[in-house]
Amino acid sequence: MNPSIAIIGAGVSGLYAASLLIDKGYDVTVFEARDRIGGRVLSHDGFDLGPTWYWPDTEKTMVRLVDQLDLQVFPQQATGDLMLERQFGVIERHTLPPGHVVPSMRLVGGMASLTTALAATLPPHTIQLQSTVTSMRQVERGVAIELERGETETFTHAILAIPPRLISRIAFQPELSETTKAKLASIPTWMAGQAKVLAVYDHPFWRDQGQSGQGMSWAGVLQEVHDASQPDGLAALFGFFRLPATERALLERDELNRRVIDQLVRLFGEEARHPRDVLFVDWASDRYTATVEDTAPMIDFPVYGPIPVDAGWAKYLSFAGTETDSFFGGHVEGALRSAIRVVEPF
Repeated sequence: MNPSIAIIGAGVSGLYAASLLIDKGYDVTVFEARDRIGGRVLSHDGFDLGPTWYWPDTEKTMVRLVDQLDLQVFPQQATGDLMLERQFGVIERHTLPPGHVVPSMRLVGGMASLTTALAATLPPHTIQLQSTVTSMRQVERGVAIELERGETETFTHAILAIPPRLISRIAFQPELSETTKAKLASIPTWMAGQAKVLAVYDHPFWRDQGQSGQGMSWAGVLQEVHDASQPDGLAALFGFFRLPATERALLERDELNRRVIDQLVRLFGEEARHPRDVLFVDWASDRYTATVEDTAPMIDFPVYGPIPVDAGWAKYLSFAGTETDSFFGGHVEGALRSAIRVVEPF
């Protein structure tokens, strides 16, 4: 019988770790609390409500995997002028010098085409959705994992591929050390305090006006805006909010949408007034992503890196996920690299 590995979390790192382990001959089960795969990767009709880009000049793991999975890509739109709002309603137009924007790429069908392709490399029934892990305890044959619905399964090893702060929701026997628990609690979940909104249009009218679709604001509800259009498909503008999670929570969705559209009109003109659809996700309200601590806005880029495992758990447990990569923490590249790191010793 092949050794059995449990992976908690069906995001990018969990799915890639599962694929790599299966290639090595291990039996793998992926437990996912949500009713879908992807984690913070979320695409709606090809529009990304989670991570959107990767940078091919530096993110070589992603480049290799995109090629291996035969995914279709296209460059992020960056041609044209940037619109800047330093003060409310005062719009400046700036032509950026050549080479100012680092080229990035997107996936046709959205970033979910990556997680869908990774899941397709796994044997049937590898992934168990709506399967929340509540406890882990060491037993003679390895680690017994208990699910919220009452089932218990035993594995030789478990890989936790979820945001570090969410690990506190799992009971461990023996308990993790206070040092490890404090370390896990101190690591901010990348983008967990953010919300993302997309306004969908029939065509990218801003390009007709020589605009890139990129906007920056120090006064509106959105801090930055980018072109989210699909190749040979619908157009869109997406934005990250300047309002922190606590302020967003005080506003009704219709009011948030109104303020978003008003800002897009200020930046890009009246053609932005009537989108055919507005898509929205507030990651701070997603219990499978964020904790209360994650609602506080990030002031500096977090220091991410591998998380040491207690000596008593080292044989049975590994920590993966984008927050555990030293060089590309927060990016899809970091999630992939973390999977490679934890699988390598097997």
